[in-house]
Amino acid sequence: MRCAAPGLLGLLLLIPVPAPALEAPELKAGYNVYAAGFHVAAVAVTFGVGPHDYDIQVNFHTAGLVSLFRHAEQRNTVVGTWDAGRPQPQQYQAIGVWRGEPRVTVIDYPHGQPLIRQLIPPQDAEREPVPLALQENSVDSLSALALLVRRVADTGHCESSARIFDGNRAIEIIAHTAGEEILAPTSRSIFSGKTLRCDFLSQTLAGFLIEDSSAYDRRPLHGSVWLATLVPGEPSLPVQMQVETRWFGAATMYLTQFGQTPPTEIASH
Repeated sequence: MRCAAPGLLGLLLLIPVPAPALEAPELKAGYNVYAAGFHVAAVAVTFGVGPHDYDIQVNFHTAGLVSLFRHAEQRNTVVGTWDAGRPQPQQYQAIGVWRGEPRVTVIDYPHGQPLIRQLIPPQDAEREPVPLALQENSVDSLSALALLVRRVADTGHCESSARIFDGNRAIEIIAHTAGEEILAPTSRSIFSGKTLRCDFLSQTLAGFLIEDSSAYDRRPLHGSVWLATLVPGEPSLPVQMQVETRWFGAATMYLTQFGQTPPTEIASH
C-alpha cells in the first residue's frame, strides 16, 4: 500500500493541472478495498476517456483498522492524449500524506519523455536508482489504466502492455484476456452480472526499496480486473479488481458507487 492515491491541499493549490476539453462524459466510480476479510481502503475514480484525450483522477485513503495504524491519503491525476491508440501523458501528479509524511510526485512529458518536476521524498532516500533507459518511453500508472480501458473498448480484448515509471520505480505490466465471467451478487458491491476478465502481471524492473533484498520481495505480482459496460455507448470500466500484495495476500476492490457528468465544455475565445 505504498503506491496509490488525496492530501496536502496547499500543494494542490500550488500545482495546477491543465484539464483537456473532453468529448466524452466523465464517469465517476467509488470502490472499497478488502484484504484478509477487512475493509482497508476507499478509492474514488473519475474516468474521462475520449477518442482524442483522457483525464483520470484517483483519490485514495486507508480505512478501518488499517487507518488507525498506517493512515494514508493520496490524490493521483493524469491528463493526456492518444497517438495511434497509445497513451501520451502530458502531466502526472501524485500528492498525499503517508504516516504523517508528505509524498509528492509531479512528472511532465516534454517530447513524450518523462521529466520529474518534483519528488518528495527524493528517490534515493528509500529506493535503488532507476536507469534512464528504463525511464524512457514510459507512462504513468493511470495512463496504463486508460490504455486498458481503450483497448477493451476498441477490440473487446485486454491484450496490452506498458512500462510504467512513477518517479520511483520502473514497472512492466502485461495484460491478457481471461474471458467472460459472471460476477455473483455480493453485499460488498453494487454490481453483479456479465464482465470481461483481464489478467495481468506486474514486474518491478528497478527502483526497489533498499530493504527489499530477497527474491520474494522482488517477485512478479499477479492480478485480475473485471470490466463491464455501466453506461450504454461508453467504455467498459472496472467493477472489481484483485491484486496480489507483498504485505497481506490478495486485496480485492469492489464497486460501491457510480455516476456520470456531462462532457467538459470547450470555452470559446
